[in-house]
Amino acid sequence: MTASRHVALLRGINVGGKNMLPMKELTRMFAAAGCGDVTTYIQSGNVVFSAKDKVVAGLGGLIAKQVEEQFGLQVPVVLRTAAEVETVIRSNPFLRAGAAEETLHVSFLADRPGAGLVAGLDAGRSAPDEFVVVGREIYLRLENGVSGTKLSNAYFDSKLKTVSTMRNWQTVLKLAEMMAGA
Repeated sequence: MTASRHVALLRGINVGGKNMLPMKELTRMFAAAGCGDVTTYIQSGNVVFSAKDKVVAGLGGLIAKQVEEQFGLQVPVVLRTAAEVETVIRSNPFLRAGAAEETLHVSFLADRPGAGLVAGLDAGRSAPDEFVVVGREIYLRLENGVSGTKLSNAYFDSKLKTVSTMRNWQTVLKLAEMMAGA
């Protein structure tokens, strides 16, 4: 079985001087876990790597545990395959509607929320910002940026009973490019 490309998205790393985690150490953790071609993108916990399915199966929990043991940080780790990220890019309803790319973000969810939980979300919580939940992703159009919205990880985590981590659209595109080997 050949190794496939993946991305690990760690939430809240090296943001605003908090949860400091050296990317070199994070790269080492992934390599020690059996991953190859490990690279990071910017300093905020984006790790692109190759691994076989059996390595990926327990990887999120393993990395989260190591980060907590070595750095004292409780950091959720959300994983996606290269194919899943490509689907995210093709499926963005706001992009298809002509929204400006600089307003677009994606929250990646650890688990697929139930329809009842999704129905309980408040569409008007942070107007004019908008969101659409599709599977394990939340597509967001944030007119005033991340700092000006009430559509936060904490909000979605509490309402959807899962863990989310948000990336801006340019980061999503760059991660896809890195996974494709470009």
